Amino acid sequence: MTTDTHSNSFLNRMHPSYTNNSSELRHRRKYRAGAFIVLLLFGFLASAQESEEDQIEEVVVVGNLGSLPTEEVETVYGFGKTLLLTPRSASSVSDEMINRFGIRDIDELIAVAPGTFTQSFFGVAGALDIRGTPGETYFRGVRRLDNPGNYPTPIGASDRIDIVRGPASPIYGPAKIGGYLNFNPKSARIEQSGEMVDKRTGAVSLVTGSWDKLIVTGETGGATQFIGEDFGYYLYAEVEDSGTYYRNNDVEQTLLQASFDAHMSERVHIHFGGMFHAYKGQQNAGWNRLTQELIDRGVYVTGQPLPLDLDGDGFISHQEFDIDGDGFTDLNPFAAGLVPGNSAAFDPGTLDGDVCSIGTTLIFGCQAGLLGLVNVGTAVIDGSYSLTAPDDTLENDVITLYFDVIWYPTDRQGWKWTNQLFFEAYDNLNENAYGFSQFHDTWVIENKLVAAKSWRTSDLSIDVQLSPSLRYTNFDHADDFTNEYFDRRDLTQPAGPLDSRLLSTQIDDDYTEYYIGDYLDLGLAALTDINWSNGLSILAGIRWDTIDMESRQPVEKLLFASANNFCPPPGDSCVREQASNRFDGFSWTLSVNYNLGSGLIPYATVSTQSTVIAGQGAEITTDNIADGGAFDTSKLLEIGLKVSLIENSLYGAVAFYEQDRTDFSAQSIVTNQATQTEGVEFEMRWVVTKQLLVTVGYSAMEVINLNTLNWGSRFSFIGSDDIPGVAPETFYGGSLVGTVVRPGDRGARRAGMPSTIGSITATYDFGNGIAISGSAVNVDSVHSGFSNSVLLPAYTLINAGFVVERGNWMLTATAKNLTDERYFRSNFPNLFGGAIVLPELPRNFQTRLQYRW
Repeated sequence: MTTDTHSNSFLNRMHPSYTNNSSELRHRRKYRAGAFIVLLLFGFLASAQESEEDQIEEVVVVGNLGSLPTEEVETVYGFGKTLLLTPRSASSVSDEMINRFGIRDIDELIAVAPGTFTQSFFGVAGALDIRGTPGETYFRGVRRLDNPGNYPTPIGASDRIDIVRGPASPIYGPAKIGGYLNFNPKSARIEQSGEMVDKRTGAVSLVTGSWDKLIVTGETGGATQFIGEDFGYYLYAEVEDSGTYYRNNDVEQTLLQASFDAHMSERVHIHFGGMFHAYKGQQNAGWNRLTQELIDRGVYVTGQPLPLDLDGDGFISHQEFDIDGDGFTDLNPFAAGLVPGNSAAFDPGTLDGDVCSIGTTLIFGCQAGLLGLVNVGTAVIDGSYSLTAPDDTLENDVITLYFDVIWYPTDRQGWKWTNQLFFEAYDNLNENAYGFSQFHDTWVIENKLVAAKSWRTSDLSIDVQLSPSLRYTNFDHADDFTNEYFDRRDLTQPAGPLDSRLLSTQIDDDYTEYYIGDYLDLGLAALTDINWSNGLSILAGIRWDTIDMESRQPVEKLLFASANNFCPPPGDSCVREQASNRFDGFSWTLSVNYNLGSGLIPYATVSTQSTVIAGQGAEITTDNIADGGAFDTSKLLEIGLKVSLIENSLYGAVAFYEQDRTDFSAQSIVTNQATQTEGVEFEMRWVVTKQLLVTVGYSAMEVINLNTLNWGSRFSFIGSDDIPGVAPETFYGGSLVGTVVRPGDRGARRAGMPSTIGSITATYDFGNGIAISGSAVNVDSVHSGFSNSVLLPAYTLINAGFVVERGNWMLTATAKNLTDERYFRSNFPNLFGGAIVLPELPRNFQTRLQYRW
């Protein structure tokens, strides 16, 4: 089952550092030309449509914007239940809401979905943190490949986004505990009725904004006849060529999506389509050399490290970092059991060998003479300064395909059969000059068969689903993070030979980790929904999974014989070259809710959910497979109340929950941490009048790292403010790391996650083609890193906008961060939070001009 050869296409490309300005200019012109072609194409389709129809009915969206939970949503449990009647905390965000509030990426969903917030994954909005832990992403109810920060998840082609808090239903297979987003693509099929739209529609739009933002979109859909039966189609295209606020950052991407719906007969329906997304940008580590003074006043410590590029090629190789030739890195000293806030001075030479000390804390592998900076000073910088170098790149191509066949029964008493076939693959390259690179070449295929049947009496309804499924994942993934030094770069100076490392993806060698393998999940699930006429409902489900896993490491491609450099030099290898294992897991859920008949529906849910511990490229390590840490279960207890009042114009929901991982040691630091979360969520959506919509959200939570709680310490990069008795420039030529000690429950709290988040949005439609909107999100202060040495201030983010519609034209303008709030997000806080932070965007503007038909 294991793939033995590496065929990552990105590695065959010329490295960006060898390209010239003219080729880059041609590349950007290609994207702008593509944008122009898309605009012309859909403009032509618009003209053709106008010639076929004498009159176009204008649809003006007022008030509701699809905000109320009146539509059936199958992506929570698999049954067609409205969110009001679903015994789980969940929200839906319609295409109308996305457009009205100018939402461009998933990070902005926090304004309309309580319980969500995303710490920075090096500036890439890949996945949303839900209930304090990384969430999953689904497409039409099927789990996509892991994407914590491989590429920004696009939202423009979605008809609706469902945000489900807590683990997925057993019918969907193993998943993370926090929750998930489900994207419903735009389609010609009306979800409620299953019928096709009655006319062709479409639109072209041009989005412009601050920092040379340029996005062109086009879409068209409709219905026709195929072999005498209805056939629906919807096509969407998006091209972007934009700059960004940050230096050495820009974005080029193309998104193509198509969905088709065919009625082969009265009983057989087919839904198929796909999405292709090509992205080119950069990850953004933000500010390095982090101090509280940098956060409060923008005062940055300047200075350059000592030169290490011995061969003069412009890059520092791993071998050049090994100053004394002993097989180990010499600029990565390790502090054993550091207590943050230690004010003791640095002692570089009182102990034998390469052992230094800060007070009683020993620092091993300490080459004191190599770690300092020269030409030390200070400068005041703004948030546009970033650790990104001109040749840094993040490239990702992902293709997603689906093919569903539905057999309807001849009568209401028969079985409905649905077969869902899903395929996804991505090809990813990530290079950062400060010392990190990686690639993924991964694909997954899943087939799920669902047999559904309903029974109805005057007092009782029973719905049942039975579902066998198969999911196969094949991965080829490598990381390169040995000699990753954030602080060698002086942000006031250009990147160069003093701080740019020769990356493993440039030479296809010297990787820190490299995993090739696959895993096969065979699952069987059953789910039932029982509803009595007195208002009582019980929903129960079970699932069994058996997963065969294989992984191997091509040792000849590794820099050291251990993924984390804990082995002696080559000759005493402790690397686990290959591993295989089989894991079995049982998931179940039980929910009870009761409709009191006055618009009040209390509910309770308990659940145990299996999860696969995969990494950023969906890889599984040989150690996790061999040691049993590749598969685990999570538990949820949730109690809540949902209300629908004032003739169903006011919807409210409140939920109290506790969820945790069963095994504290089964985790992936990047994608699936072992945590325990307790919290409360509140949501209100109120259509006050036909013109006025108001939403309110609030969440309070505490997230505990279970492995940190168990061990009493955590491995972390150590920042300047962790050791206030030591001058910052003493270690900025390398990276001081170690085990940081913060005892007790509070010490194990996950860094970077706000305790409370509140939001309010409102939009008013004047009824004459003009509408206004606004939102405010208040986020509590939070510590940047696990050590709690640097505090990021609380902030209130205010956005405002307006919409003007005239005939087929619509203009939307949005001002974001209207008050120019200065705020930050933690960047990978539990590991790097003491060393780096991401400054967020100042006041910026966005306009969207759309022509519809």
